[in-house]
Amino acid sequence: MRALVKATAAPGMALREVPVPKIGPTDVLIAVRKAGVCGTDQHIYRWDAWAQRRVVPPLVVGHEFMGVVAAVGQGVRSVQPGDRVSAEGHISCNYCFQCRTGQAHICEHVQIIGVDRDGAFAEYLAMPEFNVWKLDPAIPDEFAAVFDPLGNAVHTVMEAGVSGKMVVITGVGSIGLMAIPVARAAGAAAVIAIDVNAEKLALAQRLGADAVFDARDPQVVERVFALTNGDGADVLLEMSGSGQAINLGLAAVRNGGRAALLGIPSDDVQLNLAERIIFKGLTVLGINGRKMFETWYQTQALVKSGRIDLTPIITHVLPLAQFEEAFALMQQGKAAKIVLDVQGEGR
Repeated sequence: MRALVKATAAPGMALREVPVPKIGPTDVLIAVRKAGVCGTDQHIYRWDAWAQRRVVPPLVVGHEFMGVVAAVGQGVRSVQPGDRVSAEGHISCNYCFQCRTGQAHICEHVQIIGVDRDGAFAEYLAMPEFNVWKLDPAIPDEFAAVFDPLGNAVHTVMEAGVSGKMVVITGVGSIGLMAIPVARAAGAAAVIAIDVNAEKLALAQRLGADAVFDARDPQVVERVFALTNGDGADVLLEMSGSGQAINLGLAAVRNGGRAALLGIPSDDVQLNLAERIIFKGLTVLGINGRKMFETWYQTQALVKSGRIDLTPIITHVLPLAQFEEAFALMQQGKAAKIVLDVQGEGR
């Protein structure tokens, strides 16, 4: 089968022919149709400090996807060949403290497809039955392919508790953009988006942001305070992983507010803990992945209800062979969300 492989410990990836994965008695073989390109994939493509610490080549990359069940192990009961599915890409051990207390999304021994084991930028993918999510027929393929990052946005918003709150989002890449309609659906009083990309800020407004600001504006924190009765935002949703954005976002939150951090920095972040967190009495939440499987139910319900429309966010659908173009568009900031058409020609 064709697969996009991180072949060596160096920048770039390669399209290769690799064996179709074998499945065990409780595994599902999925013929991948669509796969989303993520910021994590970009870290691996660039081979930055985070990727060098985490990823061991050779590895099939990719963790956002949807497809059709091609085969099942003899012990599988919940799906059958022909079913449209996605899957939770965090494969938990099911035995550690976190797994046994309802926190499998932060399992001590988690393996993430496309990061720790072979992933979804391939014609076939093997997944444990437990992780497979059967898709509602009403969910379009391209939306289903990005349930993973949409689930990140849903998890972040729900953990932050945005109902009736003034919300500031730092970083409107694909997940930050997704968080805008999710926050709206969850009852946010107002949403303010901050980024350096003018096109994405315009898209943020189209998706429902009440105000957008360029992060390079030296008065941006003062502008947030001016829109929030001089108090500051109630909630920060940090989606960028940029150290400067994290500092800016924490400065924009009121004393006693909440900060939900999802973005993954490429390296260590320098932060004045006393000024930004301790003296302000902030509640800081580290957000990782999606809750298994509460977030999946929430995500599918929101999309099916029509309250979350991903059409403006999925800006490109490209064939798998054009992966170089996909990563170039992301690097240049010219795409919001890119979906790779694994079996077709894109659009």
